[in-house]
Amino acid sequence: PTVKARQRSPKRIRRRSSSSPMLRFCLALLAASASALRVAPAARAPTVQAARAPAVAMAAAADDFVPDMQRRTIMNLVLLGGAGVPVLWLAGGYIYFLVPPGGGGGGAGVTARDALGADVMAAKWIAANPYPGRALVEGLKGDAHYLIVKEDKTLYDFAINAVCTHLGCVVPFNRAQLKYICPCHGSQYDFNGKVIRGPAPLSLALAHVNDVDGKVVLSPWTETDFRTDLAPWWK
Repeated sequence: PTVKARQRSPKRIRRRSSSSPMLRFCLALLAASASALRVAPAARAPTVQAARAPAVAMAAAADDFVPDMQRRTIMNLVLLGGAGVPVLWLAGGYIYFLVPPGGGGGGAGVTARDALGADVMAAKWIAANPYPGRALVEGLKGDAHYLIVKEDKTLYDFAINAVCTHLGCVVPFNRAQLKYICPCHGSQYDFNGKVIRGPAPLSLALAHVNDVDGKVVLSPWTETDFRTDLAPWWK
């Protein structure tokens, strides 16, 4: 019996030794799988970095865009302001007379001024406004006054205050109808400024016109109003 037992043992040993390669193969597969699992996270890392790159680039582009918009806005404001200056300069001459600071005549004589504030020189003014020209100048109390050119290329010795006696609008002269027609409420005055239609209650005020050293000087009219033969209401 002892001998038989010893003869069986080599077969058992061979079976165990023959199964060890299979075990090693399985272990190798497991090791390979584990290795693949460890590598997978590292392989995904570039995808995360690539996704961040466009966002960073867009943020940088946005930062660069903000100063450009600010500069563009500033340039637009500068250009707009520059374009507005000539318009205001041209319009100022007309707006200057649309808001008269007072009404009627009074005070000492003053040199007439044009829309730009320069002294009115008689010869130049007549040349620029030939007969039957009449145009506005700044006169007594800063009111707008009409200077009127005669056919002989001289000025009438009176100026007509352009401030309507109703509510103070500046009254334009209608060349087609040869009369002053107020645009505010329709009052009308004849060629010499005498009221011919209401609601204005009175004629336009007068002022004397004189040539002093080549300049046009306006002074208060204090005598009888030649249009109505009455004392001047504006005294």
